[in-house]
This record gives sequence, C-alpha cells and structure tokens, in this order.
Amino acid sequence: MPGTTVPLHQLARTIRSKNAGAHYYTMDIIFDEPETYEWVVESGVITPESVAQLYGIPLDRIFQFVEYRPGNAIKISVRRAFSSGDFGDADLYGCQQYIPLLDIPIPWDDDMRRPGAA
Repeated sequence: MPGTTVPLHQLARTIRSKNAGAHYYTMDIIFDEPETYEWVVESGVITPESVAQLYGIPLDRIFQFVEYRPGNAIKISVRRAFSSGDFGDADLYGCQQYIPLLDIPIPWDDDMRRPGAA
C-alpha cells in the first residue's frame, strides 16, 4: 500500500542517548538485521538535516552523523545547548534525548518483513 509508514521504534532494536562528554550527547539507533538497517538508511528519512529539524536546532549543532554499516547503526552526536550540569541543563546525563527519534515515520514496503513478524 503506497504511503505506508512504520515508526522507527518498531524497526530498531535499540534507540538510546547518553552523554558524550560535558558538551555533547550522542544518540544511537541500532538494528538487528542488516536489511532493515539498509532500508532505513536508503529511505533518506534520517539525515543530519532531518534530525536538526526534528530537534528544532541549527544544523551546525549536529557534530557527527555516522552511518556505521558493520554495526547496523546510526550514531548522531549533538553539541549541547548547556554543558552537562550547568544552570539551565534539563538532562544531566543526556539519557532522555532519544525520545523524539522513536516515532520518526519510515516509509515501508509491504514486501519487507517487520522485525519479529512471522
């Protein structure tokens, strides 16, 4: 069916975030199957530009964006608005920053098998 999408959290095994030093946090999106990883990467939905837009931040705050095929993973490092623990910092450990990634709609071809589906 054209126009079908699946939220990212249904495709990725792990979506997480954590501190990457006092001035950055990093987010990881990890897939079990190489085919699912490739499908998501090839969809072009998750890019530095789309992540910046999703988080409402300037593109220059995306410090690193790495598609790591050997690990079936995407790693995104973001320069924090406030250093970890500074006045105004709302997430000391950077552990809640992944939440907006969960529902990114990924275009889905009905011929692809969803992880966990028989």
